[in-house]
Amino acid sequence: MATTTHTPAHTSPASLAFVTLEVADLEAARRFYGAFGVGAYVRLRACDAHSTGFRGFTLGLTVSGPATVDGFVAAAVDAGATVLKPAAKSLWGYGGVVQAPDGTIWKIATSAKKDTGPATREIDEVVLLIGVEDVKATRQFYVGRGLTVAKSFGGKYAEFTAAEFTAGESGTVKLALYKRRALAKDLGVPADGSGSHRIVLGGTPEAFTDPDGFAWEAPEPPAPAQS
Repeated sequence: MATTTHTPAHTSPASLAFVTLEVADLEAARRFYGAFGVGAYVRLRACDAHSTGFRGFTLGLTVSGPATVDGFVAAAVDAGATVLKPAAKSLWGYGGVVQAPDGTIWKIATSAKKDTGPATREIDEVVLLIGVEDVKATRQFYVGRGLTVAKSFGGKYAEFTAAEFTAGESGTVKLALYKRRALAKDLGVPADGSGSHRIVLGGTPEAFTDPDGFAWEAPEPPAPAQS
């Protein structure tokens, strides 16, 4: 049974405010994410850190229907992505998995099994799903850092409340936890991997690294107003 829990009230609740992907070719990554249509949801940073195999996370897009899933998958492939799992119907709806040229894995899915309208380029939700060894322990670690649990399915899955953004700011990404091996299986890749995750998260007052090696940075202060 799903449970919903809350942390004590905070003056400024912590949440996932931004996601930075570390890529080897910055310009190529900018072109890819612009063509894919998700540029508003990620930041990019040049980095040559060593990384092999599964990086332990996926970014998931939730969209309105199968035709929209197909459209995003096609846009990703046209821009240079590799299909890991072709879009298909499942028990939960319809979806597919692609891997960007920089190595980031994206899952595009919908709970609808039939289209009720034409395909769009609209994204309903973006979720950063990180694979962890112990969901309960990592969930409590984040609660201790000020994040608020929105949903929890025991030791299998946990989801945190997303940040609220005003119009004109970057798109919201929700943070969720899943067992690492179960996540890799769902994505159709081996669970083994080593080196850098090649992703940095932000939104808490201080920098830290979680129990599974995912690094967080404090948000940069706003630039001073020009006179």
